[in-house]
Amino acid sequence: KRPMISDLRESGAVEQDADMVILLHRPDMHDPDSPRAGEADLLVDKHRGGARASITVAAQPHYSRFVDMADLSWA
Repeated sequence: KRPMISDLRESGAVEQDADMVILLHRPDMHDPDSPRAGEADLLVDKHRGGARASITVAAQPHYSRFVDMADLSWA
């Protein structure tokens, strides 16, 4: 299940007070056989100064980081 900003309702006023809310979704955490294994979505679900967006990045959990998919084009 993709996270939604409504999931934050029980965490106080974070949802209302924040200028930007970015949620993280890793499809392979819920479905190990996902064709998107190794990818993560950064979901900009609230941005007072701009538009909402979904950004796909490569997940490298063994380094505790996410990298731009374009940076992996050499692999």
